[in-house]
Amino acid sequence: MPPPELQRINTFLSGFARRQAARTVDVPGGFAVLDDAFAHSRGNNQLVIDPAADGTAGPEALPAVADEVLGHLPYRLVSVLDDELGSACAGPLVRAGYSHSVCLVMQHTGPVPQDGGAEVVDLDAFRIPLARRWRGFLPDADDEVIRHLVDRREARHRGADIVHFIGARAEDGEVASWADLYLDPATGTAQIEDLITSEAHLGRGHAGAVLTTALRLAADADCGTRFLTADAADWPRHWYERRGFSVVGRTHHFERA
Repeated sequence: MPPPELQRINTFLSGFARRQAARTVDVPGGFAVLDDAFAHSRGNNQLVIDPAADGTAGPEALPAVADEVLGHLPYRLVSVLDDELGSACAGPLVRAGYSHSVCLVMQHTGPVPQDGGAEVVDLDAFRIPLARRWRGFLPDADDEVIRHLVDRREARHRGADIVHFIGARAEDGEVASWADLYLDPATGTAQIEDLITSEAHLGRGHAGAVLTTALRLAADADCGTRFLTADAADWPRHWYERRGFSVVGRTHHFERA
């Protein structure tokens, strides 16, 4: 059984996915989230395996379950919120042609900093630099793919009681770094997600300003459980550790083109 803090975080992740979705399909041991408006966004169209869900989909059954609920899409994404179960699912899904990645669930355990100087903005304030950044990440993607990856952020307003976009501006006024902040004051839970900095403004402290501001807003909303997720194999996890985050769990993600 995961510790209470991790249980609270997993419940939040599962609930956010359900609330954000345009529609859901329950399956044994989890659910599929679907949104035709953002068909190119894997995060909006995926199978979520949650040990708290009704029923049990054994690891060997997952490839077939994914094909059934995601069969209309040219890709598959399966996210497993439980570390032990995710490890057990790796064999069957990798044999079925999936790649496997691990995300760390990192909880903020350090002191809450003062306001970092970033601000709450709307999507239009960073739509252009966000699209530019996605162009850098996916140089071969067409305009529709980029549009879906940008516009899907609006759907996130459905995912939590309070959703903020936090942005730090460069001297010329352009939003140089940005992130999402999801708040659930009723359970005292806050998630910081998708912290990105425009390539032209890297290394100038803008991401730190966004993170600090998000932590301050979460604390001011009485959210004592503050967390984010980070790729276990990438360098930002160490950047977060230096800013008071500690690893408390792992989620597993399986993707097939």
